[in-house]
Amino acid sequence: MSKLPNCEALLLEQAGGVLHITLNRPDSRNAMSLAMVEELSAVLAAVRDDASVRALVLRGAGGHFCAGGDIKDMASARTTGIDAYRALNRAFGSLLEEAQAQPQVLIALLEGAVLGGGFGLACVSDIAIALQGAQFGLPETSLGILPAQIAPFVVKRIGLTQARRLALTAARFDGQEALRLGLVHFAEMDTAALEQRLADSLEQVRRCAPGANARTKALLLATESEPLGPLLDSAAEQFALAVTGAEGAEGTLAFMQKRKPNWAE
Repeated sequence: MSKLPNCEALLLEQAGGVLHITLNRPDSRNAMSLAMVEELSAVLAAVRDDASVRALVLRGAGGHFCAGGDIKDMASARTTGIDAYRALNRAFGSLLEEAQAQPQVLIALLEGAVLGGGFGLACVSDIAIALQGAQFGLPETSLGILPAQIAPFVVKRIGLTQARRLALTAARFDGQEALRLGLVHFAEMDTAALEQRLADSLEQVRRCAPGANARTKALLLATESEPLGPLLDSAAEQFALAVTGAEGAEGTLAFMQKRKPNWAE
C-alpha cells in the first residue's frame, strides 16, 4: 500500500483496491485552489506505480463536485502580476495531464456544481457518473476570461462543435444533457442510484487485470497522437508480452479452469 501525502483540501480513504478522493472545501463548493491542485497531484504521483490500487474515485464534499477555480487565488495572483496568473493557470493544466494519463481507472462522481475546472476534471475521467440534477458549464467567458487549460480536454471529450457552443455561451446544462453530449456515461436519478452505479462499475473494473488495464488505457490515449503504423507495431509487441506474461498466463488458465482469475477474487 502506498504512503499517501498528508492533505488538508482532500479527504482520502483507501479500501479494497480503491482510493476514494474527496475534494473537501465545501464552503466554496470545492473550488480548486492551488493547494488543492498540488495535493491532488501529489496523491496521483503517490499511487501511480502501485498495482494494488485498481481505481480512483473522485468526488466532492457537501453535495457539489467542483465549482471551478478559486477566486481568492486569482485575487492573490493579481498583486504579483501576469507571471503568477500564468503559473497558476498552467498548474491546473498539468494536473489534468497527469490525471488523464493515470494508470488506474479514474471514476468521477458528479453532483451539484460541475463548473470550469470541475468540468475539466470530468473530461479526463475514464468513467463519469452524474446525478441528473447536476449543473455543468464553462462560465469563464461570462467572467471575461478563457477556459484556457480546460479547452483541449473538453474538445477531446465532446467534440469541437459542442465545445464551441458551450464555451462561447457559458450555457448551463444538467446531467441528462451531459449524458446526451457524451461528457458522462451515466446520469442517475438520486444518490442511491449513483452509489449503486459506482459499485457496479468498480465490480466491473475488478474483473480486469490491473496491468492490462493500465497498458490498454495508455494505448487508447496514444491513438490521439501517434501515427497508426508505429502504434500498431508497438501494440503488437505489448500484446506478445502480455500473452506470455503473468497476467496473460493466469487469465488463460482461469478461463480454461472456469474460475475467476486471481485479480478478480
